[in-house]
Amino acid sequence: MPITKSAKKALRVSLKKKKFNLKRKEAMKDVVKKIKKLTKEGGNEEAVKMMPAAYKAIDKAAKRGVIKKNTANRKKSRLAKSLSSQK
Repeated sequence: MPITKSAKKALRVSLKKKKFNLKRKEAMKDVVKKIKKLTKEGGNEEAVKMMPAAYKAIDKAAKRGVIKKNTANRKKSRLAKSLSSQK
């Protein structure tokens, strides 16, 4: 456990950021899972409508440093590719 005042504050800040980052990551994963599920079931129109939400969640995670920029680009590319191959 931290002893100094600054270390205690750093721990508090770290825990707050961790909670926020996990929330961002989960939001991103949930949208991606929903789209993949829809494409498997054959609901391509709904999946295409959800793509902007997925892109937004992925971009926000990349902007805040939850995932790296190239990881975000790769995820978006693979999502789009999976949709186009299902058509």
